[in-house]
Amino acid sequence: MGLLVKQKILPHLLLIIVGSIFLFPFLWLLSSSLKSPEEIFKLPPDIFPKDMQFINYENAISAIPFFRYILNTLFLCAVNILGQVISAPLIAYSLAKIPWKGRNIIFAIVVATMILPPQVTMIPIYIIFAKLGWVNTYLPLTIGAFFGAPFFIFLIRQFIMGIPDDLLDAARIDGASEFRIYWQIVLPLLKPVLATVVLFTFMWTWTDFLGPLIYLNDTDKWTITVGLQGFLQDHGAQWELLMAAAAIFTIPMIIIYFFGQKYFMKAGSTMSGFK
Repeated sequence: MGLLVKQKILPHLLLIIVGSIFLFPFLWLLSSSLKSPEEIFKLPPDIFPKDMQFINYENAISAIPFFRYILNTLFLCAVNILGQVISAPLIAYSLAKIPWKGRNIIFAIVVATMILPPQVTMIPIYIIFAKLGWVNTYLPLTIGAFFGAPFFIFLIRQFIMGIPDDLLDAARIDGASEFRIYWQIVLPLLKPVLATVVLFTFMWTWTDFLGPLIYLNDTDKWTITVGLQGFLQDHGAQWELLMAAAAIFTIPMIIIYFFGQKYFMKAGSTMSGFK
């Protein structure tokens, strides 16, 4: 009985405790979004609202052009996903399965760029986009996706390395070109890792605040993250409305992660070298 408790019950109890700690902020967010201003600042605070104020959600949506910001964000997500899915697998395939001079050096440079913090390149990249006249457009927020993100290139390359060379060599012997091998053999095998790329790209674009803040000046072009900050500046600390808007912003991420967690786990196993 003692061994059963140690092996079965204690690990699950620990997971429940840790999971509750991480879940509590989101539950507090939902609770605060349904409270009146008086209940939010009540001491001691109530975890659950006594009178649920669902009108907070209606007021939060009407206080800013909420759906406009959502559409702008979804547009950026769609374009970035398209760019990453087109470019990253092509680059990764060339680095994994096509022998060419300097391939390892280029791959080392790609990996090295993952170490650079974005603050280092922020100003030079902004100067380039400003001289191109792309400030206050969506191009600075999307054009990079069509050249492949280093993280995705590395992730997909590690996945492709697990594809047997004999399979590709047999296609080459039959006269297939490299692009045909990639399109008809390799790409269909990449569905799990491409699903991970889609999920990560959506999450990063959906939650990106600094990029839209720097490059987008017109309020009509704002994303939801910048829109929430603008709401706070224009309407002050109306925390019940801000919490309601933040809850609407957060829920899609939780749903996507819930349905896509197996792909996140597969990506983690690929990155750590396990199959």
